Amino acid sequence: MKTKLVLWGTNEKDERVLLALELRPNNNKVDLFVFPENITGNDLEKRLMDDWRLGREVEFPEGYTSHERNLSASEPLLPDELKVERGDIIQRAQTEWHFVVLSAKLNDVYQSELSEIKEKIEKLKSYDSKEWETLKSFWNKVQDQMRERNLFREHANSLRDTTNKLFDHLKKLRSTLDEEFQAQSKEGAEKFQTALSGIEEKIVKGLNLQGLFNDLKDLQREFKDTKLTRDHRAKIWERLDKAFKEVKEKRFGPQKDQGSSPSDRLKRRYEGLLSAIEKMQRSISRDKGDLEYQGRLIKNSEGQLEAQIRQAKTKMIEERIRSKEEKLNEMLSTKTDLEKRIASQVDKDKAAAEKAKKRAAQEEAKAKAKEKIAAKIEEDKAARSDDAEALEKAALALKGKPKVDPIAPKPEPETGGGVEALLTAVGTSMGEALEDVIDTVKAVAEVVSDKVEDAMDDLKEAAEASRKERAKRQEEE
Repeated sequence: MKTKLVLWGTNEKDERVLLALELRPNNNKVDLFVFPENITGNDLEKRLMDDWRLGREVEFPEGYTSHERNLSASEPLLPDELKVERGDIIQRAQTEWHFVVLSAKLNDVYQSELSEIKEKIEKLKSYDSKEWETLKSFWNKVQDQMRERNLFREHANSLRDTTNKLFDHLKKLRSTLDEEFQAQSKEGAEKFQTALSGIEEKIVKGLNLQGLFNDLKDLQREFKDTKLTRDHRAKIWERLDKAFKEVKEKRFGPQKDQGSSPSDRLKRRYEGLLSAIEKMQRSISRDKGDLEYQGRLIKNSEGQLEAQIRQAKTKMIEERIRSKEEKLNEMLSTKTDLEKRIASQVDKDKAAAEKAKKRAAQEEAKAKAKEKIAAKIEEDKAARSDDAEALEKAALALKGKPKVDPIAPKPEPETGGGVEALLTAVGTSMGEALEDVIDTVKAVAEVVSDKVEDAMDDLKEAAEASRKERAKRQEEE
């Protein structure tokens, strides 16, 4: 934002004059230079516009007059005898320069605060996390003002440079502390690794599992109280957790993965969301308390600058509350969606349970049907075995018969004897066996296709038809 202004105007005699105004932010003053037109020459306006306004030195000609004006929101920037065509330019410059003055004062406040922090940090002989947090908090505050453009670039750069140097100094101190911490962490990690190796060997052998479980609990308590680096802590925790699981498996057998169903996952997410909503509500309540506190401080401010700074803080808190309330509304919307999903999942679980129950009943019916079919097959097999035994006896009987004279007339076949009787018996037995096999295959196919009751009916009908056919053939024979 420019702190110098050049424009044409007129004096009390209505003569053209070139006006140059310069703001002194630290003093809240404005220097006014008035150049009569007869001394401006051909290039004074150009030199003022191109060089003087940008901070380069310009030699003023003799014959100009200067005035010192107070910068005020209520008093005019120019004396009454001077007039300009574009009064809006003067009014805008007056408004902007008032902001420049406030920004400069804010910079002075931050520079003073940073100077105190710098003095404390430079006296440190070892790393102090409190001073780190103090410097971090200060820089966050400066960044907030930078984002709101309440600090000019040169002021922000100056604060940034000093702050970065202090951070670098603290980092060097912390690096020394980290080296010591790394050494301590390594020593502690080796101790835990040795203890876990001994416990793991005993777990493999299955020795005193209850005692090993207690040893692991003691080791876990010691682990929580020991200062370790992130890498060391992660590696030891992985072995410790694995050892706990192995001991439990040795003692109680393999454990099923609990809480991995969709309902359990939704429930855990819902509970976590409720916790997050509660934390966000508490955070908003604290911010509202801070807002009320800042409001009381504004009423009791000792000066205008302090009141304006408090007002700036109030705006920041209000913005923080607004942002958090937006997030809270999103979380509440998510909560409603989760409640709907949980209700829907409950219905799905009920339907799945009913389906599983029905499937179990079907499987049980299949198993019973298969048992009956297997029993029927064994029964038919035994019957065929008896028929085969009778055929074998008939064949042996035929071997003892006398030979028949081919010229003599053929005797009439006796019922139940001879080759024809043998062939008839074989055909009958084979036909019955084939029919039984076909009937059995059909019944099994129908059972497999979940038609247990129909298959049993067909099996009964097939068995009855087979029985009637055998009786009919026996009558014919």
